Amino acid sequence: MSSPVITSPGIDTEDQADLRGAVRDVLRRHGDSAALRSAMAATPRYDRTLWSALAEQIGVAALAIPERFGGVDASLMESHVVLEELGRTLSPVPMLGSAVLSAQAVLLSRDDEACQRVLPAIAAGESIAALCWADAAGWDDPGVRADGGLLTGTAHYVLDAEYADVLIVVARSGGHVTLHEVSPDADGVVVTALPTMDPTRPLSSVSFDETPSQTIAAPADLLARLRTVAAVALSAEQVGAARAVLDQTVDHTSSRRQFGRVIGSFQALKHRMADMYAFTETARSISYAAAGALVADDPDAVELAAAARVYCSQMSASVAGEAVQLHGGIGITWEHDVQLYFKRTHGAAQLFGQPSASMDSLAHAAGL
Repeated sequence: MSSPVITSPGIDTEDQADLRGAVRDVLRRHGDSAALRSAMAATPRYDRTLWSALAEQIGVAALAIPERFGGVDASLMESHVVLEELGRTLSPVPMLGSAVLSAQAVLLSRDDEACQRVLPAIAAGESIAALCWADAAGWDDPGVRADGGLLTGTAHYVLDAEYADVLIVVARSGGHVTLHEVSPDADGVVVTALPTMDPTRPLSSVSFDETPSQTIAAPADLLARLRTVAAVALSAEQVGAARAVLDQTVDHTSSRRQFGRVIGSFQALKHRMADMYAFTETARSISYAAAGALVADDPDAVELAAAARVYCSQMSASVAGEAVQLHGGIGITWEHDVQLYFKRTHGAAQLFGQPSASMDSLAHAAGL
């Protein structure tokens, strides 16, 4: 029997609510805690069964890809809905890295030939792409250099690289940013899976040594646009994770008894959970406002993305920290899932650059 769909007032359209319900049903069948922990220990570290179900039964990888390139011609708003639900379950699938970041990098190139070559397989879920971008210091500058189509250097903190079928590489060539398509099996490519604080998010380094590549046209503002897309998409995951850990905390405090009463009946704990709820809902509003501005190509999209980056990172860390405290310490033990959410929130806050770096955009928007 299909699960009831919880419509979000002012956010979900009817179609988006149906999409949310369908994703939740698949996650309920294939994405429970046992499946998550199994994927964390697998080689490679992702849930192949869950990703196949999401891509084949719902078509999540095709949502933000135009129909002429094998997609369903929806938008990043529909992908946002999916990312929020995946954040609730910490699902180790390549939605963020492949279906959103890599696909958007190729789309932003406006290179129709490259789009036709790369995107249909991504949309069908038949191919997983990994976006190679950061250097050792972060995402301000690419870690790879291009010279005559040959790539040299190392991209750090790469999502999904250990099981990718194609690498989309952001490189520096002279004073310009260039984009390249590379096979993981090409000469000079070495993919190294990295240990991470957050075991639900596999990261790798990808090294190139005069590796031949197929160059894709890249606009001058590629990095800026990618950074905006990444900030907005990540905020959806952060909101989903925060809401899940809040729900777990409410459930725990509604059953745990101390001094002859359920601890959730104590006023001090009610106030703390009310604050967690307020933080989460505020973050959700900011996240969806940023997604809406991005889809509409609103001039304020950059500032809204920066606001979502800062607030959702701070909110998720605060809510996860409170959850650990309100679980009485058991939440930080390996056997309990709350510690996985705690680690996800702190790991996510470091992806795509420090949230504090977004303060410059906010200060500029405020005229400071």
